[in-house]
Parts: sequence; structure tokens; C-alpha cells
Amino acid sequence: MAIRVVRLGSPRIPGEGLRLGTVRRPPRGVPKDEFASRDFYDIWFPDLAPSEALLKEAREATDDKAWQRFVKRYIAEMRRPEAARLLSLLAALSRQTDFSIGCYCTDEERCHRSLLKALLIEHGAELA
Repeated sequence: MAIRVVRLGSPRIPGEGLRLGTVRRPPRGVPKDEFASRDFYDIWFPDLAPSEALLKEAREATDDKAWQRFVKRYIAEMRRPEAARLLSLLAALSRQTDFSIGCYCTDEERCHRSLLKALLIEHGAELA
């Protein structure tokens, strides 16, 4: 049992399980009833996405210094009690079932999903 961290919209891997979209907004131009069939997500889970203000900051982070500011602020958001409880819940679920979380970004290294991966590990999650 484990969590996979994926790019939303990419083909599903056998055994991947339920796919959670940890994104602020649904995919543009895709009807709601096609999110799962087009390999975006089964459940929209924006609670672990960066806040609107922080999302804007991430998009404008063109250098390492700006990206590190985003990293620091996103981690602070995820340390809030509500987010920390969700991370703990996902970590516990990872020991019981397979599922995946993801975002649309092409470059995982410049995406909050890479940070989510590290935070989930901190909370004791099993990662695939």
C-alpha cells in the first residue's frame, strides 16, 4: 500500500488507485464528468494546494531565490493545523490502500507536489 505522486492528466499506472487532485482549480476546458476518464483526478482535493496568493507567487518564481520563498511559505501553509491533519490522514491511509496525489505542472521539481511528497514522508506516509 502506498501513495504515488503523479502529474495530473498523465496515463494512470496499474494499481495506482484513487487519484486526488491537489490543485487550486479544475482543469480548463474539461467537462466535470470527464475529469477521471481523462486521467486528471477522481476527487478534487484543493486543501493541499497552495493558496491563491501563493499560487500566483509560484508562477512568478523565475529564479531560485523566488522559488525558495515560495517553498518556505507553502511549507508554512502546510504546517497549519488543518493541513497537518490532512497530511497525517493521507499518511495513515497510505498504510492501508493505494492512491495517488498530483498536480498539472510538467516539472515536478518546480511544483508543490515535490514538496507534498516530502511533507507526506515527514508524516510517515508510505510512498511508491
